[in-house]
Amino acid sequence: MSDLKGTMAEIYECFNSRDADAIEELMHDDFVEHEEVPGMPTDKKAPRAFMEMWAPAFPDFRMNVVEMLRDGDKVITRGRMTGTHEGEFMGMAATGKSFDVGFIDIVEFRDGKAIAHWGVTDAAAMMEQLGLAG
Repeated sequence: MSDLKGTMAEIYECFNSRDADAIEELMHDDFVEHEEVPGMPTDKKAPRAFMEMWAPAFPDFRMNVVEMLRDGDKVITRGRMTGTHEGEFMGMAATGKSFDVGFIDIVEFRDGKAIAHWGVTDAAAMMEQLGLAG
């Protein structure tokens, strides 16, 4: 079995550098996205769609790893997402405000590639920090 924590770190670097082609290479053909995001696909195209939605809205978007654990064929990451709202996001006009929120990812691997993702992001705190929630 390959170094799955290293592969997971590579996935985050792909997000941070907006390299959708490279991230698709790290996804298994049977990849399934379990985190529910309105309008997002649930197959191998999910990471690219995520980037295409977030990059214009948050050009400085980053996923920063705080802690990463491995259990068998799964890697669990606790991290922080940051960004500045400089473009339209899900129909909401740019606020110019920044966010810094926690996230947890669980990614299952098969044959050295990500085959499933479950994630939890503090979306309520993000919306509050951006001034989009009361």
